[in-house]
Amino acid sequence: MLALLTALLAVLSGCGDRAPPAKPGQALANVNGEEITVLQLNEEMQRAGVPAARQQEAGKQLLQALIDRELLEHAAVGEKLDRDPKVMGAIERARSLIVAQAYMQKRLAKIPPPTPAEVEAYYKEHPDYFDKRKQFRMEQLVIAASDLTPELRAAADNARSLEEVAVWLDAQGVKYGRSQVTRSTSDLNAGLAKKLLAMPKGQLFSVREGGRAMLLSLIEVRDAPVPLTVAVPQIAQFLITRKNKELAAAEVERLRQGAKIEYLNKTLAQGPAAPVGTAPARPSPAAAPAAGEGAAGAKAPPSPPAPAASAAPAGGTAQGVPDKAAVDRGVAGLK
Repeated sequence: MLALLTALLAVLSGCGDRAPPAKPGQALANVNGEEITVLQLNEEMQRAGVPAARQQEAGKQLLQALIDRELLEHAAVGEKLDRDPKVMGAIERARSLIVAQAYMQKRLAKIPPPTPAEVEAYYKEHPDYFDKRKQFRMEQLVIAASDLTPELRAAADNARSLEEVAVWLDAQGVKYGRSQVTRSTSDLNAGLAKKLLAMPKGQLFSVREGGRAMLLSLIEVRDAPVPLTVAVPQIAQFLITRKNKELAAAEVERLRQGAKIEYLNKTLAQGPAAPVGTAPARPSPAAAPAAGEGAAGAKAPPSPPAPAASAAPAGGTAQGVPDKAAVDRGVAGLK
C-alpha cells in the first residue's frame, strides 16, 4: 500500500509540473525557445497594410522577418546590449511615445465624423479650391543659384519668352534643366494665387530656392473645377484631421493647466502658450513661397510641384501654419 501511494503521488506530482498544451495554430515558429505567434504576424501585416489578396505570400516574408528580428535580439541580449544606457534610453522613449499616443487615441476615439452639411458648407466656403478652381501651367528653367547673376536678370528683363532666355544660357555655357510644372488655386496661398491670376501669359519671373534658382513663364490659366461628389472624401478627412488636432491641443492644454510644471533651467522655459484651437479655416499652401526676385525685380513663388490628383484640401492645416513673412515676401511686387 505504501509503495502504491508513493507511485501515485509521483504521477500526480509529474502532472502538476507539466505545461498546459499550447493552443493549436497559435505558435508559428520557435526561435531559441521563444515563440513567434499568429498574433505577432497579424500585427506585422496590419502595420504593413497588407491587402487580403496578398496575405498568404506576405505572411511568409513577414514571418522570416520576425525570425530574423528574434535572432538579432537574442544575440544582442547575449552581449548585454539591452543594458546599454543608449539602448535603454531609446526603449524608454519608445515606451513613453506609445503610451502617450494610446492615451490620445482613446480621447479622440469618440469624435463623430463630419456631417454632410458640414462637408458641403466647407465646399461652398472655399470656391477657389473646388467650384471656381483654377490651374496654372508654367514652364521653368532650373539653374544653380550662383548662376542667377545681374547679367542673367538683365537678359531675362529684355527677353520676350523663356526660349530666348534658354538661348542666352546656351550662349553663355550655363547648365540648366527644363520642365513644365502645374499648380492650382487649391495648392497656393490665396494672395499668391490672386497675383498669378492677374499675371499676363508669358510673364517671366525668377525664384531662388536653396542652392538653385528657377526662371518661370506662365503658359496657361484654365478652369479646373472639382464637383462636390469628388471632393467629399478629402474634405471629410481634412475636417476630421483638423478637429483631432484642435481637440488634442485642448487636451494637452487641460493637462498643463492641472499640472505643476517647474523649469529648473529657466533659459529653456517658454513664454505664454499660443491660444488653443486657432487652426486656419482653410488648408495652408503646399509650400510657403521663398523669397525670390522676378525678371524685373518682382518677387515670386517657388517652383510649383506636380499637380494634385484632385482638388482635395491638402491637409496643410493639420501639419502647420505657413510662415506668413515668407508668403508676404513671395507675393510682394509680383506683377
